[in-house]
Amino acid sequence: MWWDQLGVVYYELLHPRETITGTLYRTQLMRLSRALKEKLPQYYSRHDKIILLLDNSRPHVAVPMENYLKTLNWEVLPCPPYSSDIAPSDYHLFRSIAHALSEQRFTSYEDTKNGVDLWIASKDKKFFRLGIRTLPER
Repeated sequence: MWWDQLGVVYYELLHPRETITGTLYRTQLMRLSRALKEKLPQYYSRHDKIILLLDNSRPHVAVPMENYLKTLNWEVLPCPPYSSDIAPSDYHLFRSIAHALSEQRFTSYEDTKNGVDLWIASKDKKFFRLGIRTLPER
């Protein structure tokens, strides 16, 4: 899930028994790039580059990923090498979504996606802005 202070820009759910790999992550970044251009063209007109805050998981720090991000001209803010495998920005987002969805039982991929979509729609810009603005403290 990729988000900014205005809300979720793009997300994908993995299918059951699917795991994230460098190849899949690269494909997701291609889709994210398209979503940014379609939904938020102001990023490309107002800013020099997109800045990502990623965790230290293997698909995110692999050399092919670093090279691909350079071709996009996106900057990656590094996490300290001793940090957990979750980006500081994700604590705000994923803690909230985990809490909200913890009582629900989904029976299919579509039900799960609908639950996530409803959760995203229930959040206003203040929620996302708070998550971004508290990053310096994290």
